[in-house]
Amino acid sequence: MTRPNLLVILIDDLRFDEFGAGGHPYMQTPHVDRLARDGAMCLRAFHPTPLCSPNRASIVTGQYASRHGIIDNVARDAASHRLPNYHLELQRLGYETAHVGKWHMGNDGSPRAGYDRWVSFDGHGQLFDPELNLDGHRRATPGYVTDLLNAEATAFVERTRAKPWSLFLAHKAVHPDAYQAADGTLDLTRHGGYKPAERHRDLYRGCVFPPRPNVLPPEDVVRAKPAWAEAFRLKATERGRAVLASIQAGTQEEIRLRAAMMASVDEGVGMLLDALERTGQLDRTCIVFLGDNGYFFGEHALGPERRFAYEEGIRSPFLVRYPPLVAAGSRPEALVLTIDIAPTMVALAGGTPGPQMQGRSLLPLLGGQRPPDWRTSFLVEYWSENAMPWLVGMTYKAVRTERAKLIHWVNRDGVDELYDLAADPYELRNLIDDPARARERQELRRELARLVAEAVGL
Repeated sequence: MTRPNLLVILIDDLRFDEFGAGGHPYMQTPHVDRLARDGAMCLRAFHPTPLCSPNRASIVTGQYASRHGIIDNVARDAASHRLPNYHLELQRLGYETAHVGKWHMGNDGSPRAGYDRWVSFDGHGQLFDPELNLDGHRRATPGYVTDLLNAEATAFVERTRAKPWSLFLAHKAVHPDAYQAADGTLDLTRHGGYKPAERHRDLYRGCVFPPRPNVLPPEDVVRAKPAWAEAFRLKATERGRAVLASIQAGTQEEIRLRAAMMASVDEGVGMLLDALERTGQLDRTCIVFLGDNGYFFGEHALGPERRFAYEEGIRSPFLVRYPPLVAAGSRPEALVLTIDIAPTMVALAGGTPGPQMQGRSLLPLLGGQRPPDWRTSFLVEYWSENAMPWLVGMTYKAVRTERAKLIHWVNRDGVDELYDLAADPYELRNLIDDPARARERQELRRELARLVAEAVGL
């Protein structure tokens, strides 16, 4: 097989259903939808840590956060310069590599090892008129950041070269403008929240996103999920209400503004597809499209939030277009993780994924074959942090199988959660104390212990 070009398109905070083909009721994303139509849409793709910095590190290393060490959004700048990034291996395999967009493993937006071309910014950056770091040189750059990144990415893929390339395009969208301190504390009130491009400001005005059945008030959630009692009390303080109001959290306007921000992203996907087609590269380029974590629209009374192990937080859109391998319109149902991207890219480049990678190459699944030893469970992990004051102490480890989920709250006793996802896909009925589930509960606890030990390398 000829070694393909490799393009990963990562969207910040994008839910599994926040694009047209994913089921959004009004968002128009014709170019993203083309990826789903021409290739595979993995129906059960997940984030092992549903939070920006840890999951981005998991994507580029193929490792759980327990292994790579980027466990939260604190400015771990030095550590992020030393990650075993798959682009280092691609360079050794003869690829020209580029990172364009948000890095956010630390607030330092300077170039990292493994990339021949670097376009990024510090921290979360700014939606309008950002200061970009171009190969180590900072430059104030007028314009809307999504448009600027689209243009940089398109220029990279259009360039004539004698060897294959790999581009990692990481959009700031659909994250709101925010100030983040070095300790990870996020202030959503300082820069104005969600901001679409001016041309999309009024897009989808008046449209309604129907709430899922698990959009409930906090008092109803706590009955089944007592671990949340203290967090919901703290969230109701004056400071908590100010943060929620700053981005219109949990409202139809928040959902609409995010959809409007996606319009610029979709335009950029169209620009890339057009450039690849014009230069004869389209069908020899493997394109992967995903989000860096999920997001809650009020499900389980959560938002602005993505960190937790319920389905809206851990599921990801995951599209792959590569006609030589991937059948158009295919819908793999096996459990796929973001840690599978790195070994898949190395395998496509003709290399052998190293033993440090904990993910698995997706090439058999994408080719229509599910290996008999493919995973039937995976670990979800999160460490308490300071980003939102009401979340302190909410550390958990969870195991999700093909039909069940156990959430173990590390710092709280007697508040664990167990769900039968086949019978209860919206995770409304906590079965942790059901005597009929005693054997299942024990089996899931053993599986969780095995996965935790495996993640850290024991």
